Amino acid sequence: MKINITGSAGAGKTTYAKYLSRELDIPVYHLDSIVWQPHWKKTPQGQRQQLELELTSQPQWIIDGVSDHIRKEADLVVVLTTSRLRCMLQAFRRNLPYLFRSRPGLPDHCPEILILPTLIRMIMSYPNTLKRV
Repeated sequence: MKINITGSAGAGKTTYAKYLSRELDIPVYHLDSIVWQPHWKKTPQGQRQQLELELTSQPQWIIDGVSDHIRKEADLVVVLTTSRLRCMLQAFRRNLPYLFRSRPGLPDHCPEILILPTLIRMIMSYPNTLKRV
């Protein structure tokens, strides 16, 4: 089984992916570790595509994150629809313990406080930014 958990920042993608991984005994992968490099630098597109191809070539997986390629390769796509307010609150709550350092799943030197305006814009613009499969 290949499952993509997608949704807005703060919607609970990682939490739900971990839960499903435990229940179904399927490995879970997080796109944040592919999309970002240290100091909030985006992974070059070609490198990101290669890393996503490597993940999707696995016989089974749960991948949390937003990616057209991952969605197209998934047997099941779960879209978490959570209110913007709840996403903001959850994003704030998950980052509070890691205010000035990277939270688990992110590369080194990526505290989300450095991209707070971008994070807010991402939450406010979702789902308009989600392309339909």
